[in-house]
Order: sequence, then structure tokens, then C-alpha cells
Amino acid sequence: MQIRVILKSKKITPEQLFMLSVLTVNGGNYLYNLILGRLLGPVQFADVAVLITLLLVLSFAAMTFQLVTAKFSVIFENQLFKNFVAKIYKYAFIVGLFFGLLTIFFATQLQNIFNTSSSSMFLIFGFGIPVYFLMSVNRGVFQGKKNFKLLSMTYQFEMLSRLLITLGLIFLLKIESSIIISAGILGSLLFGLMPFKLSNVFPKKKIVLQKKHSKAIKNFFIITAFYELTQIIINNSDILLVKHYFESYEAGLYASLALIGRIVYFIAWMFVMLLLPTVVQLKKDGKETAPILFKYIGYIAVISISIILVCFSFPELIINILFGESYIAMAPLLWKYAIATSMFAISNIFAYYYLSLDKYAPVIISGVFGMLQMALVIFYHASLEQVVHMQIIAMVLLLIIQVVFFKLDSKSSKLA
Repeated sequence: MQIRVILKSKKITPEQLFMLSVLTVNGGNYLYNLILGRLLGPVQFADVAVLITLLLVLSFAAMTFQLVTAKFSVIFENQLFKNFVAKIYKYAFIVGLFFGLLTIFFATQLQNIFNTSSSSMFLIFGFGIPVYFLMSVNRGVFQGKKNFKLLSMTYQFEMLSRLLITLGLIFLLKIESSIIISAGILGSLLFGLMPFKLSNVFPKKKIVLQKKHSKAIKNFFIITAFYELTQIIINNSDILLVKHYFESYEAGLYASLALIGRIVYFIAWMFVMLLLPTVVQLKKDGKETAPILFKYIGYIAVISISIILVCFSFPELIINILFGESYIAMAPLLWKYAIATSMFAISNIFAYYYLSLDKYAPVIISGVFGMLQMALVIFYHASLEQVVHMQIIAMVLLLIIQVVFFKLDSKSSKLA
């Protein structure tokens, strides 16, 4: 009761409350990874990193449905909104079921590709994929309607349940760690689906969407799906390629590096969640959108510079505290990896800003440089240091091109 009074007296906005919630969730997810890294060691943690990376890949794929739902939840109202959401749930479940069955069917092949100790972990993971897609549509509704309280709850439920289920199973059952991790992920997705309204899936009254609405949804869906694919490539291809090209010990070390270095990106993500519905609403109201872009870029730039400086000044201390001495070999690369993720995080804000405005050139640009990053790592992976350097090159070039595009677009808008 006292906390509620304090919150009211301080006038904390729903957006600020959501940002606080995201920081808590990211902290919980980091704690989850750090505990696993310490308990399992580099070799077993390499297998866990594959599952965690696949979960991130899944999150980006499902994010297409979340962003489409969020955008049109702002635009559509009343019965049109309800029917739109019902249709999105249907398609999300079909796509999720398709990818889930693919994962289950090719579990053995996935084990061989990523050199994991078990194929069972992919089987269990496959069952959770349809749930994740439904969960993403649910979150998209909350995001679009700016119901940040319920949106925060879904993330909190997912994070807490994954942490508790996984640790509980590790201490209670003496079975393969990768199977426990996948079971924990599956359980957390079921909890993350709450709160869930069945009435959103089966509306009482059905109306057919107009052709112009269906076309707008389709176009935005396609370009968003393409952009999320670039996100998957940029954000996760390095870990999967390292797992393929390097031994399990080195892959485990790299996984710890990536986890720490991506702090910038995960913090930046909360601004992206706030950016899209805000920009869409400002555009709908005929107001200026650029100031909100500058505001969030400023926040991320300050956070990025701070994290890079800390990683540069105290790399061994950070790794020792978070993962332990067995991972200390990654210390010299920590600040370099932070530079790569910082460049990507800022570039990401530009891309989502223009995605909100239905301008898709920055999305194509991100796709090109995502492929460039993957190609550079495929051809230049003599060492883990070289892998990091290739990412820095690709991400610095991406940010430069995004800034140039923004300046050219701003000039053309003023002349129009």
C-alpha cells in the first residue's frame, strides 16, 4: 500500500513503470544466464547458449506478429480491432505450429549442426514455439493499447517462471542440463502467455476486413518480417557460427562474452517498445515525430558510452564477478564486443522509427549489413578476436549509412 502511495506521489508514468519492469526482467534474465554459466562451466554452457540463442531467434520471428498487432491496435478501434486481433492470433498459431513441427522433425540434424550433446532439447523446445507466437500477439495488443501494466506482467511471469523452474529442476533432477533448460523454457512460455483473454481469439461478432486494411496489414507484415530476419542474423548468427566453427570450450567462452556485451542492446529494446506506438500515434495526430527519435537516441548513446568505458576499464573484474575465472580469457574482447552491440542498438532505433512511418529503406539497409556481418564471420574466423572485429566493421558501417539516410530524408521532407 505504501509503495502505491509513493508511486502516485512521485507521479511515475505507465511508460516509466514499464521501463523499470523491463530493466527488472533483463536483470532476471541475466541472473538466469549467469547462474547457469557458473553452475555448468564453459563446455555445458555452450549447449545452453544454443538454446538461449534459439529462444532469441524465436523472439525476433514472433516479434513480427507483435509489432504488426501493436501498430494496428493503435489504428483500428472497436469491432474492427477485435476481428483484426482474432485473425492475427489464427495466423500466428499456424506459423508457430509450422516452425514447431520443423524443429521437432529436424531435432537430430540440429544436434549435428550445432554439436550439442542431445537432440531431446530441440524436441522439447519445438513444443513451445506455437505458444511463443500466441504470447507475442497478446503482448502486441497490450503494447499498441499502451496497457503497460499487463505488458509488464507477461514479461515478469515469463522471466520469473523460467528462473524458478530451471533452477528447481537442476537441483531436484540429475538429468542432462540441456533437457532441463529446454523444459524450463517451455514452462516459462506457458506462464508468459498470461494474462490471456480467450474472447480475443473468438470474437462474438465477425466482420470482414476491408481490402485497403488487409493490404496495409500485409505490406507492413512482410517488411517487418524481413527486418526481424535481419535482426536474427545480426544478433544471433555470431553465436551459432562460433558454435559451428569452434570447439565447445571456446564457444562457451564466446557465449559469456556475447551475454555481457549485449547489455546495451537489451536496455535499448525497452525504448523500441515505447517508440513504435508513440510514433504511430504522433503520425496519426499529424504531429512532429523526429523529437522522440532524438530523445531515445540520446538515451541509448549515453548508456552505450558508459557501458563501453566500464568494459574497457574493468574487463577482468566484470567477467570474474559475473562468470568466474574460467571465462577470464574473454576479458580483452569485452569492450570491443560492446562497441559492436552499441552501434547496432543505435542503428536499430533508426530502423524501427522509419518502420513506424512506413518508410522501408532503412530496413533494406539493415538486411544488407546483416548479411555482410554473417559473410565476414564465415570468411574470417581464424580467432574469436577476428570474429568480434568483423562485427565491429559491419555495425559501424550500418550506423553511418543509417545516419546519412536520415539526413537525406530530412532534407527531402523539408523541400517537399
